[in-house]
Amino acid sequence: MSRSRPPERIRELLRRGAELALEAPPEWLTEIEDSTLAGPGMRAVADDPVLNAVIRRTLRASLRHWALSNQRDPGDPVPASIGQDALGVARDLVRRSLDESVLHAYRQGQNAAWRHWMSVAFTLTSDPDELRELLDVSSRSIAELVDATVAAISAQMRAERDALARGTPADRREVVSLVLDGAPITAARASDRLGYRLDQPHTAAVIWNDADGSDLADLERAAEAVAGTGRPARPLAVVARAATVWAWVPGPRAPSPEEVEAALADLPGVRVALGPTAPGVEGFRRSHLDALTTQRLIARLRSDQRVAAFDAVQLVSLTTADPDAADRFVADTLGALATAPAELRHTVRTYVHCGCSAARAAAELYTHRNTLLRRLARADELLPRPIRANAVAVAVALDIVHWHGRR
Repeated sequence: MSRSRPPERIRELLRRGAELALEAPPEWLTEIEDSTLAGPGMRAVADDPVLNAVIRRTLRASLRHWALSNQRDPGDPVPASIGQDALGVARDLVRRSLDESVLHAYRQGQNAAWRHWMSVAFTLTSDPDELRELLDVSSRSIAELVDATVAAISAQMRAERDALARGTPADRREVVSLVLDGAPITAARASDRLGYRLDQPHTAAVIWNDADGSDLADLERAAEAVAGTGRPARPLAVVARAATVWAWVPGPRAPSPEEVEAALADLPGVRVALGPTAPGVEGFRRSHLDALTTQRLIARLRSDQRVAAFDAVQLVSLTTADPDAADRFVADTLGALATAPAELRHTVRTYVHCGCSAARAAAELYTHRNTLLRRLARADELLPRPIRANAVAVAVALDIVHWHGRR
């Protein structure tokens, strides 16, 4: 949009403000990202670790693009900067059957950014006329960039949707979707098209990498590695969306998280959520849904654990559905132990998971029984109630702390 260039004084103020914006505190950026992800229709996006991470990267890139543009040419129109991440967002939104309405969430991020920009602007001048014009110019500039960005992503979404409508050849992802959705396709027909038998036990895995510049080949290698833990088997693996692979490993025994983590040793950044082992078509579906639940828990709690199995997090998933209530439960149950050294928390968690058997816990921890007892005594000093008087609640609270990435 053509418009007259602002006066030099306003341009200088805008340049100085842009320089300050480039040094913005991390918590400002986090608030803008969180506001966007909390927008209407964004729950499915916020719960997906890959999309969540990509959205955050695109927002930071867009904010930096605006600040750099105004540092270089203050007051000039800032064109949309659409990189590979933004194009990937458009592709994934379409493949998740989401429409352009979710892009309105960018307006909430815009509002959060504007609040922080005003706090910057008020430090630049005390002249009311200068301040009024500076806010007017910057408001239009930010709004135009957001409009252009949303329009570009919307256009890419339409192009992706048109490509699907033209009848892209069916692949394994399409067949898997039919099976997961309960469509009227026989197990024999689906097995034939997938090259994978559905009439057997399966363990589903969701494999992803939420780091910038992730490599799809690493995810496919990870699927093979998961399948080879303990009993080599050919997995079914499909690319679900950017930086995410869905896999099913055949066989009656699920790989343990420890086996999977060892298998991923040379694949940094790759993460795996495992469902339970279950038979047949229904087991194929249920194990996958449980693996997705596990992945979403990891995202919601911002856990730094690389591998998680559904049976290990099922209770945590239920007890953390209300984050505020979960935080209160942890504080009330653990008291000062919640922030004690990780080694002490790990000792108590192992002890209660061993049925409060000091002998079993000492063997599990490879430590002397007397050392274990001293640590447990220290934990009792920190706990509101002794371990043995509240073992179940302590176990649950420590599991929440274990899976919570921000503690």
